[in-house]
Amino acid sequence: MLINRDTIIKDDNPLIRQKSEDVKLPLSKEDEDLLRALLQYVEDSTDEKKAEEMNLQPAVGISAIQVGIPKKLTAVIVNEVDKNDKPVTYKYMLVNPRIISSSLQQAYLSSGEGCLSVADSHEGYILRSARIKVKAFDLVSNKEIEIRARDYLAIVLQHEIDHFSGTLFYDHINQDDPFFAPQDAKEI
Repeated sequence: MLINRDTIIKDDNPLIRQKSEDVKLPLSKEDEDLLRALLQYVEDSTDEKKAEEMNLQPAVGISAIQVGIPKKLTAVIVNEVDKNDKPVTYKYMLVNPRIISSSLQQAYLSSGEGCLSVADSHEGYILRSARIKVKAFDLVSNKEIEIRARDYLAIVLQHEIDHFSGTLFYDHINQDDPFFAPQDAKEI
């Protein structure tokens, strides 16, 4: 499946607001191929040369609905540093991910969020849980997993899981005060 700037659906397409369906396990060949294509897009999009040659926009995650397929499939690659300041890469191909717990403390990206399906700029803070626990089947490890995510990884996972309900990041921006952030919210 070809995934690039031209094949990713934008927010003017009503399909992006469609609710995604659960995916049956074990994965069909079609669903597995789609999930692998999503991960390949994320990997290739962060390589400047490949991104230019293949017409890709840099991304840390992409969900199936963004290529017009309303299934709960998402691929994420996040590079961070752990609590010991060591680089760590989180790479997932998630099937039916769901948030099973979340912190009361909120977090937001100081630069705001972006999305492959959103061409226009939407300024403002998107408040999300600072820490979450996600349960899903992961094709990378080929098993059911539980992810304890915090900070940037938690934000990325919440952003992608939002796509399953047809929610886009800018739906979370406070219309009255776009840059409002509670005192105890964590700025990332």
